[in-house]
Amino acid sequence: MTDYIIVGGGPAGCAIAARLSEDPAVKVVLLEAGPRDNNPLYHWPAGFAKMTKGIGSWGWSTVPQRHMKDRVLRYTQAKVIGGGSTINAQLYTRGNRLDYDEWAQAGCRGWSYEEVLPYFKRAEDNQRFSDDFHASGGPIGVSMPVAPLPICDAYMRAAQEMGIPYNYDFNGAHQAGVGFYQLSQKHARRSSAATGYLKPAAGRANLTVRTGVQVLRILVEKGRAVGVEIAENGVKSRISANSEVIVSSGAIGSPRLLMLSGIGPADHLRAVGVDVVHDLPGVGGNLQDHLDLFAICECTGDDTYDSYAKWYRSAYAGIQYLLFKQGPVASSLFETGGFWYADPEARSPDIQFHLGLGSGIEAGVAKLRNAGVTLNSAFLRPRSRGTVRLGSADPAAAPLIDPNYWEDPYDREMSIKGLKLAREIFRQKALAPFILAERLPGDGVRTDQELFDYGCRHAKTDHHPAGTCKMGVDEHAVVDPQLKVRGIEGLRVADSSIMPQVNSSNTNAPTIMIGEKAADLIRGAIPLPRVSIAPVEEARPRVA
Repeated sequence: MTDYIIVGGGPAGCAIAARLSEDPAVKVVLLEAGPRDNNPLYHWPAGFAKMTKGIGSWGWSTVPQRHMKDRVLRYTQAKVIGGGSTINAQLYTRGNRLDYDEWAQAGCRGWSYEEVLPYFKRAEDNQRFSDDFHASGGPIGVSMPVAPLPICDAYMRAAQEMGIPYNYDFNGAHQAGVGFYQLSQKHARRSSAATGYLKPAAGRANLTVRTGVQVLRILVEKGRAVGVEIAENGVKSRISANSEVIVSSGAIGSPRLLMLSGIGPADHLRAVGVDVVHDLPGVGGNLQDHLDLFAICECTGDDTYDSYAKWYRSAYAGIQYLLFKQGPVASSLFETGGFWYADPEARSPDIQFHLGLGSGIEAGVAKLRNAGVTLNSAFLRPRSRGTVRLGSADPAAAPLIDPNYWEDPYDREMSIKGLKLAREIFRQKALAPFILAERLPGDGVRTDQELFDYGCRHAKTDHHPAGTCKMGVDEHAVVDPQLKVRGIEGLRVADSSIMPQVNSSNTNAPTIMIGEKAADLIRGAIPLPRVSIAPVEEARPRVA
């Protein structure tokens, strides 16, 4: 018997476990289906290059995307302690303040930007900034890149030649512009939620972390969650919770577990053979994700880390990192980027760029014979909504993931405009010494139809699913603003699935913030004092 069971050791789950166990009077059990993060690739920044290729993930894919010529996309979801924070590219971005203000305006009281900013700051140990927007001393290291290359500076000059301003802090007063990303790293090592939150708490007698444990279902008696049924080493057993069960398994895993437990759309549950415990139609709906289109250019020389593919250079890079914490292994490979507009009338930047210091960094992305450079562009506020559904009642079966990309024509239009911006940046004078030629999409791809066809063949997820256990006050909400599941006592959800709308950037930092705030909600703590900061108008494209 324990007080709190947390299902899922991802960014939010680790934060909640560490915060709740600060009280020695309560017992906390954290259950994670994946293994410990013992593989050094989880800690070396450049290890990200291996992560979308199978290490530490479930191996899932989408269903055929009917608005993308039935393309099936690889859909990396973490299966390791620390979750996405252990396998991501370590970009520390929070989104735009309007993201959170719109949550609050939709009825999610307590979730405005000024109310969540203190939780972002509590989580942060920032290397460089200490101001209204940042703090030091928190569990997650936030650092500047230690291994940028000259092509990064050239990229930023090229964007400025197009009229996109330089921005030294995407998480500060302004989001718009290009610059270096802050990274969830500390001392040139990945700073995951597992290393930042769980490692310091490892000696607490009241915190138990169990990996390799598959939670089969949440146990509900008389309308209250009382524990979970698990499978470990092929043996089933039950764990009871005195206080609450907290589901923190991500935007795919959390609705999946709720539905396997009989909590979700009744008609769907019956159709796959799951007994209905509580009809909650919103579970698994409202899926949002950032779809990524990219351009890849061949470089004039060894200007990116592709040149380290040769074994002797890889060996040198490993020695360089082990001795000096510098070089390619110290790079997240996506350290430079920015935020700008596909739609000049958008309320804030709606396109995000990631400059990849090589080609073929992620699974399914083309690898050039010679050194290459990649520029990803992602449309940040998709109007399309998808679903997560069960393929069967078998907990071992993969879920049916349907992001429903480009269901809304506006999303397709903005995605193509974002790709055009990326291609235009590559054509600027500042990058001319580094760029030999564009290889993808290539000079023969010019019209919107041709770019659409290219996108259908090559687009990938940016690994930012959200919204499938939506927080709100309407009939489609799954949890209320206290993150309590509607209609079931003693059950909460806390991770990216509760976002009413996905934030306008990477999702790791906001998910950690959700975990920090959830911990205070669960233990009934007084909310951290809001930070009053006057909004500042974002930079915008010049009007011809």
